[in-house]
Amino acid sequence: MTGTEILVALAIAVGLATTVVPVLPGTLIVAVAILVWASELGGTTAWVVTGVALALLVLGAVVKYLLPGKRLKEAGIPGSTQLAGVVLAVVGFFVVPVIGLFLGFVLGVFLAEWRRLGRTQAWPSTKQALKAAGLSVLIELVFGVLATTTWAVGVVLT
Repeated sequence: MTGTEILVALAIAVGLATTVVPVLPGTLIVAVAILVWASELGGTTAWVVTGVALALLVLGAVVKYLLPGKRLKEAGIPGSTQLAGVVLAVVGFFVVPVIGLFLGFVLGVFLAEWRRLGRTQAWPSTKQALKAAGLSVLIELVFGVLATTTWAVGVVLT
């Protein structure tokens, strides 16, 4: 392995870790690292591998929003509740580093559902939203690992 490949592997590891603990944009780090590898190495194989890896990351980004959103709609959680969760997640990200994103999302969904349904019915909806958020993280991680595996195959082939 070359020095560039070691640095790219480290960047990919950081990207995968920040997919689970959202401090940095994990998928973007993985994508940029693989692009750096292809630009340094050059050649058809490197660019084809990069294209496949990037396509996997884009597909993962699309699926990570569509599938959990569909499950939330099926559970009867309206878009306004989801929006409240997202808004407080962004606020939470800046107020409480690392875990504030999750705390804000949960609090936003809980408060919106409390307002809409009352205190006793707010928690079941919040649990559904937590499951959807967990599914979203899992989807992003799986597609990140698939892109990483694609890159690793490319390293072996080149």
